[in-house]
Amino acid sequence: MDKVQVDILGLSSSPSAGGAYALLLKESYGARRLPIIIGSFEAQSIALELEGIKPPRPLTHDLLKNLVDDLGATVQEIFINELRDNTFYAKIILDVSSMTTTIDARPSDAIALAVRTGAQIFVAEEVMDVAAFVPSGEDTEQEEEAIDIAQQFEAKQYPKQSTETKVASLQDQLREAVEKEDYERAAKIRDEINRLKGNN
Repeated sequence: MDKVQVDILGLSSSPSAGGAYALLLKESYGARRLPIIIGSFEAQSIALELEGIKPPRPLTHDLLKNLVDDLGATVQEIFINELRDNTFYAKIILDVSSMTTTIDARPSDAIALAVRTGAQIFVAEEVMDVAAFVPSGEDTEQEEEAIDIAQQFEAKQYPKQSTETKVASLQDQLREAVEKEDYERAAKIRDEINRLKGNN
């Protein structure tokens, strides 16, 4: 089965999916994008690790990584191998004592483990053929227009506060949210910090 290597491109809330999130994967050596709808807990787990934020107690995916490490296993790769009835399926490929073993998993859990172990993520070519898309020039223009509108609104709302001041304030709020284990709020604050830093 042909495999395509992908990278995590972004993570955003999905208004059409009732509080779920869209995880966007990008073909490593191409232009195709693959969106996967995942739950808020898994989205927060992926986002916290990508941002290098360590919660006071290990999350489920941290525990899973610790188990893998303590058993002397290595996560070789994550393979999103099937799309059936609009549901993605994945496999975690482990190396245990020089033997390869495969574990079925949801893509969201597998990717949350991949970001913690540095494992590469692959998608079956036939899944990419069915579910991936190539962004058009219009998508880029719409993104730029949305950023312009957000910047204008922000300038009216906070005319005297510098971006650095806002980021510093948000980082304090982010630390507080993580300490209280309010990961949903932490994820929203993190998104806003990234947006502000991206506007610099």
